[in-house]
Amino acid sequence: MDINEIIKPENLVYDKPRLMNDNPMHYCPGCSHGVIHKLIAEVIDEMGMEEKTIGIAPVGCAVFAYNYIDIDWEEAAHGRAPAIATAIKRLNPEKMVFTYQGDGDLAAIGTAETIHACNRGENIVIVFVNNAIYGMTGGQMAPTTLEGMVTATCPYGRDVELNGYPLKISNLVAQLDGTCYVTRQSVHTAAAVKKAKKALRQAFENSMNKKGASLVEFVSTCNSGWKMSPDAANKWMEEHMFAKYPLGDLKNV
Repeated sequence: MDINEIIKPENLVYDKPRLMNDNPMHYCPGCSHGVIHKLIAEVIDEMGMEEKTIGIAPVGCAVFAYNYIDIDWEEAAHGRAPAIATAIKRLNPEKMVFTYQGDGDLAAIGTAETIHACNRGENIVIVFVNNAIYGMTGGQMAPTTLEGMVTATCPYGRDVELNGYPLKISNLVAQLDGTCYVTRQSVHTAAAVKKAKKALRQAFENSMNKKGASLVEFVSTCNSGWKMSPDAANKWMEEHMFAKYPLGDLKNV
């Protein structure tokens, strides 16, 4: 088979998800956001829900999700995405509604909205990207920053006596009666990507089956904020992040 035959669309083994538009991605090389975007687009497409899905994008790197996935989007103020998602889902129960949030948004200014939306059992999906740092605004310490981890605002490492402990927000919401599915995933390997896609599919199906709130946390890298190469950031995540934020289901009702 010659090259012209190989590159025909019908012969391609893997292609860009149909719902991903042609806007060039601005994310730093090695960033997890692009892969997570791809998985979300694939799941929505495979479910045939592209005309019935509404995403909520807040503030931070996550805000640009609307620029890449071709569905309806609503932008929320910093931390308020679960509240906006609640309103949209209650007014449009036939829609599939999800938020896409980073840790600085969801686990800091948005802690109250996150906990109470989950506790109410809103039929939404919360996609939570945890890279343990404020990625967009200069690499400051986030609630999820690890003990001893160096950031722009704790240059000598996070000090528990001064800054408190890293916040395991998924563990908190897993204890709430309103959550039906809480899981931690990653996209650092092909096997991890496969598991992550399955988790997203389950979460979206839960929302349409009125089972309550689902939260899918992605333990991720921020190689620019961490001041590492993409490869080094992945290795650091495996060695340090997974110990504090172990992958797998925390709750599956």
